Amino acid sequence: MKDIYVRDVHDYFKYRIVCGNDDALNRKVTEGDINRPGLELSGYFEMPNGRIVVIGEKETSYINTRMSEQQQRSVFEFLTRDDIPMILISRDLPCPRILYEIAYRKNFPIFSSYAQTNSLIVELLSYLEEKFAPVQSLHGVLLQVYGRGVLITGESGVGKSEIALELIKKGHILVADDRVDVFRAHNQIFGQPAEVLKDMLELRGVGLLNISDMFGGMSTTGKTDIACIINLSKLDPEAEYDRLGFNNEQVETLFGIDIPKLNIPIGEGRSVAAMIEAAVSNIIMRQKGKDSAENFRHRLTHFIEEQKGND
Repeated sequence: MKDIYVRDVHDYFKYRIVCGNDDALNRKVTEGDINRPGLELSGYFEMPNGRIVVIGEKETSYINTRMSEQQQRSVFEFLTRDDIPMILISRDLPCPRILYEIAYRKNFPIFSSYAQTNSLIVELLSYLEEKFAPVQSLHGVLLQVYGRGVLITGESGVGKSEIALELIKKGHILVADDRVDVFRAHNQIFGQPAEVLKDMLELRGVGLLNISDMFGGMSTTGKTDIACIINLSKLDPEAEYDRLGFNNEQVETLFGIDIPKLNIPIGEGRSVAAMIEAAVSNIIMRQKGKDSAENFRHRLTHFIEEQKGND
């Protein structure tokens, strides 16, 4: 998890700056939660450090109708202390005059948004949840295939990047190659590239390719949820493989969430890109209630029962 600054929040949401110059944007956000200062406005100064403060209609009404100038000065001195990163005012409400005076003196950042308070908080918490989520780096290639995030894993040299290139040429989308940073947010697992490797694909013997430059801006994306993991291994002629798909699918647990995992052996003459497309299509069909393997199982059972009846 990298450090989060007020500048990052401002650049992402494009909030209107009410107070604070460029230096004010260098304050660090250290908590993934926000604070609505109800108790603080009444004089109870126990707010956690590092949280963004959100002021909405109720807080503004209380400030304007219930608080004396002396009370406001005391509270606003507290709300603009060094370990509070910023204040955000919803619905483009006017910033209280005394708050602005104190913030201006301290070069403390205050922002305003047109959004309603609840909507603003939901968006901000969603953003902070992703930013503060623990990150695990995995070796593999992450693509969107038919709109589903597919993490391709396997031993080094098995051909993951070459297969990814085939899929990209078919119109699928690259997210990350070689290093995939995965994290949990909104009860899902997401993957994204390391910043230095964004849009890049490495091919042995060729070097680094900028996929966005080669295939256009729509050929890459910066993040996707991971719907399945496909592990590639070299085909072993002596091994026995599940040909009907009854027992081939497993799960891999990432941050407490089970992700469907499929093992695909690759060998000479096998179109692995087409197999991955078929595997993803099959997963989509299962999500729609159509399981090919299970349907075949029922058909086989019915056939066996019919044969018994004819004996």
